[in-house]
Amino acid sequence: MIRKRIAFWLCLFTMCINTWSCKKFLDQVPDDRITIEEVFQKKQASEQYLANVYSYIMDSEGNQWDANPWTTTCDEIQDSWTSHACTKINLGVISSGNVPFAKWAHYYKGIRSASYFINHIDGNKEILALNGQQLIDQYKAEARCLRAWFYFCLMRQYGPVVLLGENEIDVNAKDIQLPRSSFDECVAFVSSELDAAAVILPNVPSRNGQQSDLEYGRMTKGIALAIKSRLLLYAASPLYNGNTDYAGYTNTDGKVLISQTYSQAKWEAAAKAALAVIQMGLYNLYKAPGGDPVTSYRNILLEPWNVETIFARPANNLWDWENHCNLRSAGGWNGMSPTQEMVDAYFMADGKSIRESSTYNENGFTNGVYNMYLNREPRFYASVTYNRSEWQGGALTTPTTVDLSYSGRDGKKDGKEDYSHTGYLSRKNLHPGSNRLTNSFVSRPYVMIRLGEIYLNYAEALNEYDPGNADIAKYLNLIRERAGIPQYGSPGLPVPAGKEAMREKIKAERRIELAFETHRWFDIRRWKILEQTVNGALHGMNVDGDSDDFYKRTTITNRVYRKAYYWFPVEQTELDRARLVVQAPGW
Repeated sequence: MIRKRIAFWLCLFTMCINTWSCKKFLDQVPDDRITIEEVFQKKQASEQYLANVYSYIMDSEGNQWDANPWTTTCDEIQDSWTSHACTKINLGVISSGNVPFAKWAHYYKGIRSASYFINHIDGNKEILALNGQQLIDQYKAEARCLRAWFYFCLMRQYGPVVLLGENEIDVNAKDIQLPRSSFDECVAFVSSELDAAAVILPNVPSRNGQQSDLEYGRMTKGIALAIKSRLLLYAASPLYNGNTDYAGYTNTDGKVLISQTYSQAKWEAAAKAALAVIQMGLYNLYKAPGGDPVTSYRNILLEPWNVETIFARPANNLWDWENHCNLRSAGGWNGMSPTQEMVDAYFMADGKSIRESSTYNENGFTNGVYNMYLNREPRFYASVTYNRSEWQGGALTTPTTVDLSYSGRDGKKDGKEDYSHTGYLSRKNLHPGSNRLTNSFVSRPYVMIRLGEIYLNYAEALNEYDPGNADIAKYLNLIRERAGIPQYGSPGLPVPAGKEAMREKIKAERRIELAFETHRWFDIRRWKILEQTVNGALHGMNVDGDSDDFYKRTTITNRVYRKAYYWFPVEQTELDRARLVVQAPGW
C-alpha cells in the first residue's frame, strides 16, 4: 500500500513551543538561536511555524475513550473499561470543576498561533526571493482555514465562543476580558474566513503551483468549502435555529447567544454550501475495483487518499482504535462494543428498516448464525463483528469464527475487563493487516471529511428548505447505490412522501453511513434528540450467557441524561481567568 506523507510534518520540533509568546522563538541562550522576528524572514523556519499550527488539529480521534467522547458517549458504542473518562459522562459525574475531554484552551492556543502566523509572514525575505508573494498568500490562507477549523471545533463542543478576529491574544489572559459572541456571529465570522481562504487555496495539495503527493493533508479549497458545509448545516439545525429553550442563555449584559427566531434561509445557505463542494467535481464516492459494496464501504477509510477523501489527518493514532476494536484472540482488547440500538439501525438487504422489512427474523439460526444477522445490508457486515461471524486479521491469519459468548474464545469468562459488553465489536476502520502483538500497523490517514457526508449534508438541508426537490432523493440514492441496497423509487421502496418522512430517512441513512466516524454525538444534539437517544437503558446481547442464552436482548448500561449535556462546560479554571465568559446552561 502506497503511503503518502507530508514532508513538512517531519520538521516539527521544540523550537515551536514558545511561538505564542509573541516575543522570542526560544530563549536567546545560546546566542545562535533566532528571534521570532527572524523566524518570519526565513522560509524553512516559517514553514516549521506553520507546521506547528497544523499540529493543533486533534490527531488523537482514534482514542474514543480518554481523548474524545464522540462515539462512546452517544448511542453508538459502549466501551469496556469503567476507568475511562467517557464513563464519567455516561454516569453523569462531571462538573465544571471536573471536565473530561476539555479542549477550550487547546484550540485557543491554535487560534492564537494561526493569527500570529497570518500577521507576521508578510515580507518574508527568503520566500519573496524564491517564490514571490503567491506562496506567502497560500500559507496565510492555510493558516486562516486552520483557524476557522479550530473555531468550528470549539463551537461544536461549547456552542457560542469568544471571537478574537485578527488579534493574537490569549483569550484566558487575566488582563484580556472578552465575552462570548452569539452563535450566529460565530458562524458568520468563521464562514467568511473559510470563504476568504477558499479563494486562494489550491484545488489540490500543492506548493508553488506544483501538485505533489508529499503535500497531502495541507489545506485546500475543497477542505475550506467542506468545513463550511458542516458549519452551516449545524447552524441551520434546531439546536441553533430558533431554539426558544435557550432564551435565557445570555451574556452578563443580556445579549442572547442562541437565535430565538427560526430562519429558513439558514437551510438554504447550508444546501448551497454543500452543493459548492459537489460542483467542484474533484471528489467521487469511492468504489472498490469490481464494485463489491462491502469492500467499497470498508475501504473508504482504509485506502489512503482515495477519491472520496476531502480532509484527512496524516498524523494520527488509528493504531489505538485498532487495538481496542480487535478481538482478544487477534491481539486486541475487545473494547469498542456497538450497542444493540446501533445494530438495529442498519437496514436489511432490501433497503428497508428492520421494522419495515418482511425478511427480518429475530428467532432461530441458519447454519449456526443467529437469524437477526442474516440478510442485512452490506454496511452492517463491513462495520460490525457479531457472534459467529468470521474475522481474519491481526494474530488471526486465517478466517476464524468469532465467539463472544460467555465461555467463548473472546468472551467474558476469561476476559477480565477485555470483553465486549454488548456481544459486538466495531470492525469499521479496523485494518486486517495490523497486528499489535508484532507491533505492526498499516499506516493510513484519519479521514475527517469525505464526500459521502457532503451528499448527506446537501440532502438534509435541501429537504428542509425545498422539500420535493429531485436532488434530495438523487443524492440519498447515490449513497444507497454504493452501499449495495435498493434506491428509493425502486419497486417496493417508494420515495418518502413529504418533508417529515424524508427527514427521518435522511437521519437514518446518516446514522448508518457515518457510523463510528464521530458524527452521531453532534447530530443527536443539533437535532435536539439527546433525551430520546441517551436517556436510560442501552442494550446488547447477554454476554453472561452461552449458546441460546447469549442471544437475548439485555440492558448493558443505563445512561444518565442531563439537558446540560448539549454543550460541554468550560472548565472553572478558565472561567476564573476569563471573567466575562458565561458558563453553558445547566453547569
